[in-house]
Amino acid sequence: MRQEITLRVKNKYSKQYKNGYPLIVKEAIINGKDLKEEGALVKLVDEKNQFLGKGYYGNQNKGYGWIVTQKEKEDMDVPFLKNKIQKAMEKRTSLMKDNDTTAYRLFNGEGDGIGGFTIEYFEGYLVINWYSKGIYSFKEEVLVAISEAIDYKGIYEKKRFNTDGTYVDDNDFVTGEQAPAPLLIKENGVKFAVYLNDGAMVGIFLDQREVRKTIRDKYAKGKTVLNTFSYTGAFSVYAALGGASKTTSVDLANRSLPKTIEQFNVNGINELTQSILVEEVFHYFKYAKKKNLKFDMVIMDPPSFARSKKVTFRASKDYTSLVNDAIAITEKNGIIVASTNCSTFGMDKFKGFIDQAFKESKHKYKILEEFTLPSDFATIPQFKEGNYLKVVFIQKLG
Repeated sequence: MRQEITLRVKNKYSKQYKNGYPLIVKEAIINGKDLKEEGALVKLVDEKNQFLGKGYYGNQNKGYGWIVTQKEKEDMDVPFLKNKIQKAMEKRTSLMKDNDTTAYRLFNGEGDGIGGFTIEYFEGYLVINWYSKGIYSFKEEVLVAISEAIDYKGIYEKKRFNTDGTYVDDNDFVTGEQAPAPLLIKENGVKFAVYLNDGAMVGIFLDQREVRKTIRDKYAKGKTVLNTFSYTGAFSVYAALGGASKTTSVDLANRSLPKTIEQFNVNGINELTQSILVEEVFHYFKYAKKKNLKFDMVIMDPPSFARSKKVTFRASKDYTSLVNDAIAITEKNGIIVASTNCSTFGMDKFKGFIDQAFKESKHKYKILEEFTLPSDFATIPQFKEGNYLKVVFIQKLG
């Protein structure tokens, strides 16, 4: 029997919880010291003891846990979890029927009603991401709910509940049959090799699916493309398949070279026709400026925070400088694809960074397209920070 704790909410926060805000933030709670063991059920009430919602205690960098229902008599049990998962699947019916895309986000935390974990689908296999020990304590109930709601081949998990959100290294296989390594998935007809039991990252970030498709279908043909912070080269693969004359992929991680070669190869692209560099992106920008290299398209999708021996990058402080670097090596009328997954600022502020960079460089520009999360990364209006992805296609005019 799980312990249930009543948490009292300060008056100035009670309205947002009445309106459906799901995150239990530390500064909103009067008696946070009553929380002891993660996984405990919690009931939120205002200072007049009026019911606000029910959820669980799961300590992570964002807060104390999540509200999962505003119905006082609803319990966080297997039927409840199964219902949430089934409703999430109903939202993704078109994706589930799409033979050209066999990898997507099947359940997206608070966007689908239960913050703290996600489920991703990879060609019949599931990967559960757990973001706190609190939600992980519901593992058995979640697995039962999944088995009753989803037809799957096997399940893997990623434990990301260190308080800073980092991955807890462990064997990730949970149940069912084990996936081949690599497992080949499709996205918009493009193939990717993924590894479900090989650490925190499987080989592709699913939230950029629509951006990659746009690059392939509308912008790549005949263009020279620079893909910075390239990871396993997904943007480069799409650009090459879209008819780019040449792609250059730059990433500091040593494994980016063999991983990018593999992604080219599974799509029938000879990596020798492309350029793959293991190098710090900021150093490469300096090199490109010195050599007067110019590209028709520059793609930038940096982590929110990155540190190398010589450079520390914070998206919230340094993105303007990054856009300045890109402007300097982009051809006139060329395209800059600026992307960030930093959740601490919104699209307007992000476009402000871009505008500032163009003002500083004395170049004019035109915004061609904007993207946020695709529909399978479901979000709710009450939790705007959940819609973290911001991508802007910019044309450098002169």
